[in-house]
Amino acid sequence: MNGPDIMTEAEVLNALEEAGAILRGHFSLTSGRHSDTYVQCARVLEDPGLTTALARTAAAKISGRGVDLVAAPAVGGIIIGFAVAQALGVKFIFSEREGGSMRFRRSFEVPAGARVLIVEDVVTTGGSVAEVAALVRERGGEVAGVVSIIDRGGEKRFADELIPLLRLEVESWEPAECGHCLSGVPLDSPGSRRL
Repeated sequence: MNGPDIMTEAEVLNALEEAGAILRGHFSLTSGRHSDTYVQCARVLEDPGLTTALARTAAAKISGRGVDLVAAPAVGGIIIGFAVAQALGVKFIFSEREGGSMRFRRSFEVPAGARVLIVEDVVTTGGSVAEVAALVRERGGEVAGVVSIIDRGGEKRFADELIPLLRLEVESWEPAECGHCLSGVPLDSPGSRRL
């Protein structure tokens, strides 16, 4: 590793590959788009030591931003979000889907004026991140940035700065434009959007 707590992009990619987290096939992404590549970060987050190293790397990348609170969308962002909060020494909250929209439940609060770091495992379009950012702002908080393990590339639905640990450019398509669908290849939907 690059220093005791910092992983390079090459080390993050190697960890994903060694964990069997990069899958090939025909996938429906959380965003609704289709792809022939899926990153199952849960395979990496099974390892507490690796999760801690990823979180320390994230904390180093956002050093000096004065983060007061970490927020993550359920389900994918919960483990890495908690680990990043622990590395920063701040509280952690998460949002959940209720009636199709993200909500802070469980008496979670965003103190007025709090600088909130949003943490997600994989960002493609960033729809969940955009929803969490809106919740933070509705409650008087300020988004200090967005950290993800993976940025899958492409246009994002949020304007806040994205700080990924790894940029992994992977093609994705609208379902109507998906060659795998047109060829009748079975579709797998391993994401957590419907949980």
